[in-house]
Amino acid sequence: MNGAHRGSERHGVLYVIACGSPLAGHVGRLVELAQQDGREVCVVVTPDGAKFVDRPALARQTGHPVRSRYKDPGDLDVLPPADAIIVCPATVNKWAAGITDTLALGLLVEAQGKGVPIVAVPFTNVAMAGHPAFRASLARLAEWGVDVVFGEHVVPLHPPGAGERHLHAFPWGAGLAALRDRRCPVTPAA
Repeated sequence: MNGAHRGSERHGVLYVIACGSPLAGHVGRLVELAQQDGREVCVVVTPDGAKFVDRPALARQTGHPVRSRYKDPGDLDVLPPADAIIVCPATVNKWAAGITDTLALGLLVEAQGKGVPIVAVPFTNVAMAGHPAFRASLARLAEWGVDVVFGEHVVPLHPPGAGERHLHAFPWGAGLAALRDRRCPVTPAA
C-alpha cells in the first residue's frame, strides 16, 4: 500500500516499533492493518528485532526506510515525526528503566516526554512473564500513561521455547484497537 490510506480520514503517522522476537518477522501484518486504518506507518526495530524482519519488504510496504540505529551527527531525519506509537512485540524492562541504548528505546523515552500516545503489546512466555521485573515494568509503563495490552485475554502465555507455535494466534489488531480507544490524532485527508 506504500503509505497510502483508505477512507476519508487520515490518522497521522504511526511508528511501529518491533522488538526481538520471532513475532517481529510478521510485523507487516500490523503495518497492513494500520494502513487500512488510515495511518502512515514507519517501522523501527531494535537490533534484535532486526534479525527477524524483512527490511526491504517493510520499506516497500511503508514507503519509508526501516530504522534500527541512531542517525549519525549531521544526518537529516528520514522519518516524519510520530503522532502515535505501537510497540509490538514489546519488551519492557529496559524501557521502564529509562535506558536509551538503542534507537527504539530512545524514541520511546522521548515520545513519553512529549506526550505521544503509546501502546505496548508484549509477546512473551510464561517464565519471562513470571519475573518480578516484567510485571513491575508493565505496571510502571501503565502508570506513566502507556496503554499496555497484555494478559490471558489478549494472548495466552506459552511455555519457554514454544513461541513460534503460537505466532498464528497473535491478535495484531489489539494494539490498533487500544490506539483507537485513545482517540489518537486524526487529521483530514489531503
